[in-house]
Amino acid sequence: QVQLVESGGGSVQAGGSLTLSCAASVTYISTYMGWFRQPPGKQREGVATIYTSGGDTVYAEPVKGRFTISRDKTTLYLQMNSLKPEDTAMYYCAASNFMSRSSQPLLFSNYNYWGQGTQVTVSS
Repeated sequence: QVQLVESGGGSVQAGGSLTLSCAASVTYISTYMGWFRQPPGKQREGVATIYTSGGDTVYAEPVKGRFTISRDKTTLYLQMNSLKPEDTAMYYCAASNFMSRSSQPLLFSNYNYWGQGTQVTVSS
């Protein structure tokens, strides 16, 4: 069982920065970890993922060049720069212990452990 606890969300003006953190109770059983977000009234979407063994990263097009995913032994991070109002959403940390290298890393159904989420609000 993996427990994930997010922190670091908040309110910021457009152009600002935030860093999200996700404390994981266990990391060695996860093949992938990632960040997803769910804007109000919309479906959950993948933001960024990292392959825990090799460190390979994948980013959704809307955040490329602005967001950076990273991790250490127990914590997953998402550095968010140049934030835009359309980045406003509940952000979730996720982990997968079954996804393979051939899977779609930004597909939320490929993840079986989820945190409770942290709200990010970007005002114009």
